[in-house]
Amino acid sequence: MDRLGVFAAAAAVALVLGGAPRAAQAETVTLRASHQFPGGKGDARDEMVQLIAREVKAADVGLDMQVYPGASLFKPHDQWNAMVRGQLDISSLPLDYASGKVRAFGATLMPGLVRNHARAERLDASPFMDSIRKKIEDAGVIVLADAWLAGAFGGKNGCIRKPEDVAGLKFRSAGKTFAAMWQKAGASIVTIPSSETYNALQTGVADATDTSTSSFVSFRLYEQLKCITAPGDNALWFMYEPVLMSKRNFDKLNEAQQKAVKAAGKKAEAYFRKASSEFDDKMVDAFKENGVEVVTLTPEEYDAWLKVAKESSYEQFADEVPDGKQLIEQALAVK
Repeated sequence: MDRLGVFAAAAAVALVLGGAPRAAQAETVTLRASHQFPGGKGDARDEMVQLIAREVKAADVGLDMQVYPGASLFKPHDQWNAMVRGQLDISSLPLDYASGKVRAFGATLMPGLVRNHARAERLDASPFMDSIRKKIEDAGVIVLADAWLAGAFGGKNGCIRKPEDVAGLKFRSAGKTFAAMWQKAGASIVTIPSSETYNALQTGVADATDTSTSSFVSFRLYEQLKCITAPGDNALWFMYEPVLMSKRNFDKLNEAQQKAVKAAGKKAEAYFRKASSEFDDKMVDAFKENGVEVVTLTPEEYDAWLKVAKESSYEQFADEVPDGKQLIEQALAVK
C-alpha cells in the first residue's frame, strides 16, 4: 500500500473509532464580551461575565470567550446596538441604557418598584419580566442571566433623605425615570454613564449621584462623597443589569454551543442571586472605612419619595410608553 493509501486507511479507522480528527473539525468560535465595569476588581457584573467565559471554555464545545471590561471595546451606550447588529456577542448591560431604543426598558429602573432583594427575585418569575424579556428578544437580543442590583444615592455636601434635600443639586442620574423624580424634587440633571461619575463629581459637573451599590465601590465614589443613602430595608433604587447576547450570533452557534452558553448563563445568575445582598454590605463597609456617613431611608422617608415618583416617573412613563401603565401595574402586582 502506498503512503496515500495508508493515510486514507488511518483516517477511516479514526472516523469509525471516534469521529473526525480534531484538526478536521470546525475551528473554535471566539465570542467577544464587552462591559463598562472595572475588570479584576471584584465587581459582580464583571465576575458574572468572567464566569460565563470560564464555563463555555470548560464545556469543550469549540467555544472560547474574550472579555473586554472597562468600556475598552465599546462605549457603554453603544453596546446595545452592537449586539442587535451582531457586532458584539455578549454584554453585561444596565438595560435602561437601551431605553432610547425601546422605551419600555425604563421600567427596569423605576423608583420604588422593587424595594428589596427578595421582591426582585419574585419579579424575575412574574408576568412583568416575561413582558420585558419578550421585548428584549423582539429587538434582537436574548437574556443569558437575570441580575437586579440594589443602588444608593449620595451627595458631596451632605445626606439625601427627603425630597427637599435635592433642591438645587446637580444630580447625575442613571436613567430617565430616576431623573424625572430628582427633577420633580428640584434637582438639575447630569446625564453620563456611571463610569464617568467619579470625574464629574471631582470636577464639579455633578454634586450628587445615584447608581448601583457595586458601582459605588468599584468606581471608588467614596473618595468624592460626604454621605450616602444605602439600600437598607427601604431601597428606592434597583436596576436590572442582565447578561445579554446578540440573538443573531447566538443563532449561528451549533446546538451544543448554544446549550453551553445557556448553562453558563444560569450558573452566573445563580452566583449573582446568592451574592447580591452581600454587595450592599460591602458598599456600606467601604464607605464607612473611608469616613463617609451612611444613612438609610425610614418607611416615612421612602413613602415621601414614592409620592414624588408617582407624580413624575410613573406618570411620565405611563404617558410616553404605549403599555407603560400595564408594565407598572404588572410589577406592582408582585408582592
